[in-house]
Amino acid sequence: MTIRTKQSLSGFVATDPEPTFTRNGDVRVYMRVGQPQARFEQDGTFTQLEPEYTDLVMFRRSAELAHEQFRKGDNFIAEGETLTYTGSDGTEREQFVASRIGHDNNLTRYTVDRTPPERDTPHRETPAREQVQQALAEREAQLDPEPPAATSAASVQRDAVAR
Repeated sequence: MTIRTKQSLSGFVATDPEPTFTRNGDVRVYMRVGQPQARFEQDGTFTQLEPEYTDLVMFRRSAELAHEQFRKGDNFIAEGETLTYTGSDGTEREQFVASRIGHDNNLTRYTVDRTPPERDTPHRETPAREQVQQALAEREAQLDPEPPAATSAASVQRDAVAR
């Protein structure tokens, strides 16, 4: 049996993770990420260069977890693939679509919680989804100075998908 491997990306989170929803209603999280760059000099020293940046996106439960656990400045290691897409302005761009992401243990101090994870039922709202929906509702309220009297989570989700 062959061991499955994927591309990886390591670096730092340059912007706070931004939650949205896909047309299918799945959670999507977007973050701009950077990777430090250095040049090795002939005298054996390193010269720090400007970081290189790219977009990182995740979907569904992985996106919910990333939104909960990552903040601007965190160091990470992610597994996934680099995809090219055409932006709204017609230019081709690359983004890293991560299926897994974790804090870089060489640069981050943390403790490990080894309690078994709870298994979510497909129709149950998770705390992360509720946080994402609340964040979208708050953003909607900032964009629309006179929001409707009652906004349901479902209508926020539909409105986010429509954008």
